[in-house]
Amino acid sequence: MLITDAELPDGRVRDVRTEEGRIAEIAASLHSLPGEETVDADGLTLLPGAIDVHVHFRQPGHGHKETWATGSRSAAAGGVTTVVDQPNTTPPTVDGEAFDEKAEFAANAAVNYGLNGGVNDEWDPDSLLSRPVFALGEVFLADSTGDMGIDEALFEEALAAAADAGITVTVHAEDADEFDESAHDGDAGGKGRDANADLWSQYRAAEGEIAAVEAACEAAGDAGVDIHVAHTSTPEAAEHAAEAGMTTEVTPHHLLLSREDLEELGTFGRMNPPLRSEDRREALYELVVDGTVDVIATDHAPHTAAEKEVGLWDAPSGVPGVETMLPLLLGEVRTGELTLERVVELVAATPADRFDLDAKGRVEERYDADLTLVDLDDAEEIRADALHTKCDWTPFEGHEAVFPELTVVDGSVVYDGRAGDRFTAGLGRNVRE
Repeated sequence: MLITDAELPDGRVRDVRTEEGRIAEIAASLHSLPGEETVDADGLTLLPGAIDVHVHFRQPGHGHKETWATGSRSAAAGGVTTVVDQPNTTPPTVDGEAFDEKAEFAANAAVNYGLNGGVNDEWDPDSLLSRPVFALGEVFLADSTGDMGIDEALFEEALAAAADAGITVTVHAEDADEFDESAHDGDAGGKGRDANADLWSQYRAAEGEIAAVEAACEAAGDAGVDIHVAHTSTPEAAEHAAEAGMTTEVTPHHLLLSREDLEELGTFGRMNPPLRSEDRREALYELVVDGTVDVIATDHAPHTAAEKEVGLWDAPSGVPGVETMLPLLLGEVRTGELTLERVVELVAATPADRFDLDAKGRVEERYDADLTLVDLDDAEEIRADALHTKCDWTPFEGHEAVFPELTVVDGSVVYDGRAGDRFTAGLGRNVRE
């Protein structure tokens, strides 16, 4: 494939040739070869495909919310070429048999993928870690997350196993001892968008995240293993993690939404960790800009609108986001809040470096041809009915975004927005094999 007249993130206009899944040549002018597919990228910007290290594609067990087919198409339409799925499916991915079952579903993916292994009281590290596991996590340091919450002893066991296997541990850091039980005495209002979801933010207090990150820092001190803190929602936690040498991710919803949005969102804005104050959101954004935060990832956790249209204390936590992450960040580039180079670092280069994806995350020769083409002058409002996830809503309805024109995985076009949203499924591969 030859991509001609593409502007790279450094501002150069170049032609890019891909061969056998890799970037073979980058030059000012390349000639097409007989029979070669040519993509005219005049006026477009060529970016490395985004790597979303935190998604929940729901299979096995909850295919009515999302499937690997729908979730990976949504990823491709959002410029994401690699996803990392979390283990809290049904059954949870805590042993080799469960890993193999999930891998069969993942074979339908349109994009590349990694499969995280989970840790709970029933995990079998010997069989699990004999499989091509991407990382351990999301390991839940909270007792309010169903059957995936673990105690300190099991966390230390997981750290030791990960160190032996040479893989990262991703943690969900919330200490339930710091939750504010008095929130249950408040008026939760009606259902769905009429519910008072600010009580959820009051309940899962910021102090719970901060305390859990501090505990993870202490436990990891002598473990000899890399720890990555998922969906950091407070600047305090991000700074503690950075000081301890751990990496952090921030979601688009914690970056762009706050408790001030909950009056409109209601239960559709309920997630774990919850939205924080506007002051904390702004401070967290500054840490994204200045490099303290390492990664943007989505925690794509879809539920149907019907499941969300209940009372606050009964609604499931989570929001969709895999398709809107890169488009929203490119919208921030248009306003000048972020640079294009910083966005590439956050969603591609740093995730690749942090999780040992040595040939991904950059538009450079000999790197994997995981690419996306965007028109930075073509912004549009996000509309749920135009997205490709099985989930039928978005917390970002009406936000300005820049969606990809074309997405390429291992040198093959998996999404062509210029051809009526054409997808090619089943081309994804496990990046650990």
